[in-house]
Amino acid sequence: MSTKLFVGSLPWSVKDNTLQEIFETHGPVVSAKVITDRDTGRSRGFGFVEMENSADADNAIKALNNSEVDGRNIVVNEAKPRR
Repeated sequence: MSTKLFVGSLPWSVKDNTLQEIFETHGPVVSAKVITDRDTGRSRGFGFVEMENSADADNAIKALNNSEVDGRNIVVNEAKPRR
């Protein structure tokens, strides 16, 4: 079963493919999406990554939470379900 991760404090320069590449070093990635503003198309500074299994997701959280990407320390944790 796949696990969805929240990734915050992303630099504006990070795109979907970059986000996927960062996480692929920790296991198979099902999807990676940087959330953009509807009006401007500019990154909102966060995104979501879906990992193929929970063990890889846990490893990615441990390895990448508070790690540096393009000069910013990113936040990585398990995504909470929408209300």
